[in-house]
Amino acid sequence: MSKIKFTKGESKRQRDSLKQFEHFLPVLQLKKQQLQLEIQKVHKTLALKMKEIDNIEDEISDWAGLLNEGSDIVSEWVKKGTVVTGVFNIAGVDMPIFERVDFEEPEYDLFLTPLWIDMAIDKIRELVAFLEEEKVVRKQLEILEVELRITAQRVNLFEKIKIPECRENIRLIRIYLGDQQTNAVGRSKIAKAKIEKLALEEAFV
Repeated sequence: MSKIKFTKGESKRQRDSLKQFEHFLPVLQLKKQQLQLEIQKVHKTLALKMKEIDNIEDEISDWAGLLNEGSDIVSEWVKKGTVVTGVFNIAGVDMPIFERVDFEEPEYDLFLTPLWIDMAIDKIRELVAFLEEEKVVRKQLEILEVELRITAQRVNLFEKIKIPECRENIRLIRIYLGDQQTNAVGRSKIAKAKIEKLALEEAFV
């Protein structure tokens, strides 16, 4: 417990601090709940995205052997393009959101390339986009978990340390000031009694 001054000014400071902590605690608790719910949602989104990736990888594996026939063309046009992301705010936290991957349009001689090249390029680009989206979702999860840890620490600090500490300080100061007042009244009565005694003695001299 921090050292305190046993004064009325310190008592007011402690009461003001307690009021502030009690005001912000429900806000932090609500933020903690929102973050926990959002983390659950992101875990579900990540699971679905990984399932989509598995499905498209299975689909590609069915005809992957054909890639040897047009590998140069496919590899040229499925190179990762520009990943476009946005930002959205949840519980006061800015997080990235996946929008799309921009690829250049493929250019090749339709008469000199196999018919399945277009389909291969589209499917592999779709896989690349899914993989990029997975990275963004994992980044969301990382940001949320860090923010949840910080928020939970603040909730614990307020609940278990700051608020009880302020209440105890206020109690101790109140007791001290009460004792001081009682002592002052006692000293006042003693002084008054002495004065009255002296007055009586002088009256009979």
